[in-house]
Amino acid sequence: MASTTLQTLDRGLQALTMIAQQDAGLSIAELAERLAIHRTIVYRLVATLEGHGLVIRGAKGQLRLGAGIVALSSRFEPQLRDAAQPLLERLADETGAAAHVSVPQGEECVAIMSAEPKNTLLRVAYRIGSRHSLTRGAAGIAILSGRPERRADPADVRAARSDGFSITRGQLQTGAVGVACPLHLHDDPSFKFEASLGVVTLGQADVNGLTATVMAHARELRTRLRGQ
Repeated sequence: MASTTLQTLDRGLQALTMIAQQDAGLSIAELAERLAIHRTIVYRLVATLEGHGLVIRGAKGQLRLGAGIVALSSRFEPQLRDAAQPLLERLADETGAAAHVSVPQGEECVAIMSAEPKNTLLRVAYRIGSRHSLTRGAAGIAILSGRPERRADPADVRAARSDGFSITRGQLQTGAVGVACPLHLHDDPSFKFEASLGVVTLGQADVNGLTATVMAHARELRTRLRGQ
C-alpha cells in the first residue's frame, strides 16, 4: 500500500510539472501519453488535483494550473526570503558587487531579490522587477543552462551548462560584468525551483574569484532551499 501511495503521489507531482511547462495546457490524452499510463488513471489524478484547486480544465478540456498553485507559491516566498536574503547580502559584501536572485517568466528573466554591497563607492544597482530576455545576460543564460539540453540551445547556454556558471560582459549594460549560476540543475530533476543566483559589477573584475564565490553561495542556497 505504501509503495502504491508513493507512486500515486509521484505521478501527481509529475503531472503538475508537465502541465506547468505547457502555456497552452495539456489534454488528458497528452498527459497520459507523457506519463505513460492509462487514461483512467490520469482522470483520477486530475480529479484529485482539481479537488485541491491545483489544476483546472478549460472550455476545450485543456488542463492548466489552478489558483491553488498561487496560494502555495505565496507561502513559499517568505521561506525563500528567509533563506536567501542573508546569503545575498553576504555575497554582495564579499564580492563588492550587486547580488540577485532571478527567475524565468515566459521568455524573460526577472529579478525577484537583490542586495548591494555596503562599502563600495562605485556599483551597479540591480532593481527588483528588472527584466530582460532569458537569452541575454548571465542570469538568464544560467537559468537556461539548468534546463535539460536542447538542440536549439545557443553556444553560451551550452558552455554555461558544461561549466556550471555563465559570464557575460556588456550584454545588458556597457562595462558591466555578470556572473550567475543556476539553482536548478539539469541532472537533478527533483529540485523544481527554476532560478539563478548571480552578481553584476562594473569595470575590471576578478572573474575567477567572482565565479568561485557565486558558485559556493549557489550551492549553499540550494542546500538551504532543500531544507538540508
